Amino acid sequence: MDEGWENLRIVREKLGLTMRDVESASDRIARRRNNEEFFIPISRLSDFETKGVIPSIYRLYTLAAIYRRNFGELFSWYGVEPEVSLSDSEAATLPVSHLTQALAHNTSVQMPVRMDPAFDPKKTVNLGRMVEQWGAVPFIYLEQLSKLDFTYGFVGTEDLTMYPILPAGSFIQVDESRRKVMQGGWRSEYERPIYFVETREGHVCCWCTLGREEIILQPHPLSPVPPRVVRDGEAEIIGQVVGAAMRLGDPHHSSPNPMSFRKTVHH
Repeated sequence: MDEGWENLRIVREKLGLTMRDVESASDRIARRRNNEEFFIPISRLSDFETKGVIPSIYRLYTLAAIYRRNFGELFSWYGVEPEVSLSDSEAATLPVSHLTQALAHNTSVQMPVRMDPAFDPKKTVNLGRMVEQWGAVPFIYLEQLSKLDFTYGFVGTEDLTMYPILPAGSFIQVDESRRKVMQGGWRSEYERPIYFVETREGHVCCWCTLGREEIILQPHPLSPVPPRVVRDGEAEIIGQVVGAAMRLGDPHHSSPNPMSFRKTVHH
């Protein structure tokens, strides 16, 4: 919070404005808008600058106008980002299907902009290990690729293990806190947890069944890939797949550039 009130004082002094100047300008704005909430008396401005009192949204607008600053910039001084975060919007689970405009004006998101030269799109890999550089890209629905709570994978263009639920060429989001294999409890194949597994031969997305000393890596019944049995210690479950960005169409012609986004959370 300290940064907010310090910035208000620094900006005002750099512009050569006195508190009286700000009060007079705010009075003109309040009269123009016919709303006293926009008015900032000297005593209140002093509270903003010296006591850390947070301005109301009306007075924050007035200060942005007088100081010729972007409204969103002043918001950020008080720890509020001007763009709605996708992760914050998911804090509420809405039961009714709807159109959303909350993210329509977001301009950028952190996502991979440089991949390791060793990245082979034909193979399923842990994407987090392949990213050399993250950058700001205007693609809001991939925002969570930058979160540290998850790891990310790429289903190889020749990997049909979970076809048709998870087509080849999909980007996946993996919750590393969900490594324990569930033994039933789902009502359909769409609720059955899919796991991201690292074996000696590479990575794979699949259903898992635990045996006494082995793990059965189970593909989808419609997949041409056969089940695999690996001994305990020869495979590591990285986590559960909770989100996917995928291209819809022929799996043999899937592209690493997803055209749609689907996120599923298993309880």
